[in-house]
Amino acid sequence: MPLPDIGRQIAEEIKIGRQARMAQEVVFVGGLGGCGKTMLTPIIGSLERVEIQKYNYVIEHVCTLHSLDRIDDDVATTLIQMQVDLDIYNMMMSRETNFRFQDLSSIFKNPGTWRYLRRLFQAGDDAIPDRIQSERPILHITMHDLMQRAGILFLALHDQVRFINLVRHPLYMVKQWYVNFDTLFDAKSSREFSIWYEYRGENLPWFVREWEEKYIAASKMDKMIWLLARHLEHCDRVYHSIPHHQTSQILTIPFEHFVLDPWPYMKQIEKLLGVHMTRRTYKEMKRQKVPRKMIAEGIDLPIYRKYGWEPPKTLTEIEEMNRRREFVAKEASHQAMETLDRLCQEYERQYLS
Repeated sequence: MPLPDIGRQIAEEIKIGRQARMAQEVVFVGGLGGCGKTMLTPIIGSLERVEIQKYNYVIEHVCTLHSLDRIDDDVATTLIQMQVDLDIYNMMMSRETNFRFQDLSSIFKNPGTWRYLRRLFQAGDDAIPDRIQSERPILHITMHDLMQRAGILFLALHDQVRFINLVRHPLYMVKQWYVNFDTLFDAKSSREFSIWYEYRGENLPWFVREWEEKYIAASKMDKMIWLLARHLEHCDRVYHSIPHHQTSQILTIPFEHFVLDPWPYMKQIEKLLGVHMTRRTYKEMKRQKVPRKMIAEGIDLPIYRKYGWEPPKTLTEIEEMNRRREFVAKEASHQAMETLDRLCQEYERQYLS
């Protein structure tokens, strides 16, 4: 029910905050869907002091609601601070750690398995703050649509935070989004945990705000292309709004360059986080087929096939790109294809030339 006037006035005067902090260093690794996060995050998690990857959907939802102007700055930043502190606190005693054997985010599919098994039997609770001070763990959070959320994350975490933003050619991502459209964009599914809102009697995902009519009228393939264009444009706006002195806390990695020649980027990651590679790093890179001869030459896993990945055929990289473009062109409108071609040209000019 609506707040009475006096209640609303009191609520507006309350400023939410958090004084004591626990997490000392946080790295967010992310990018748009289909960019290759599941390849990169285990490699990041193999570096010294870096924890296993963790998904925090509360932080994602807070960032989303803040972008929709439904949460004030002080509330959003405090919730983010509390969440990263809770994450590192629980992780240091293997509480809320993923032990499901088949999950790609489980301890059994990531480096350092025994570290998390040992923590089950170590002292917890009161002992954790001192261990964090002495061991200086780096909390490692995987996030979707990372750069769109960077502004409020900087506001909450300041110098504590680092971003590793993975980017990839639009033709790879748009196909994956199309193949998984019915699964990932279903408001009626009880397994859909994104933020949706009502618009003229329809439920729409949060990211179509301000272009609802175009989204509703578009075909399935056109939806994916317009969505990709909006995401990329928003990411670019957010990045250029970040103060210059904070851009040094962001490392952007093109997937295509990393999988073929990862070593320059691994050096940059070491510098960004103030850490070094370990023996586990080289082992994990080998498991991820990095470096590789072909860009699409990843691990053949059922979940990758489910989301549209196919083992590379005897095609050149250019032939593979042309095959993907033909797949999109079969169902996309002329206007949407012009937009996709523009996105591809901009990506190639910025990252592949």
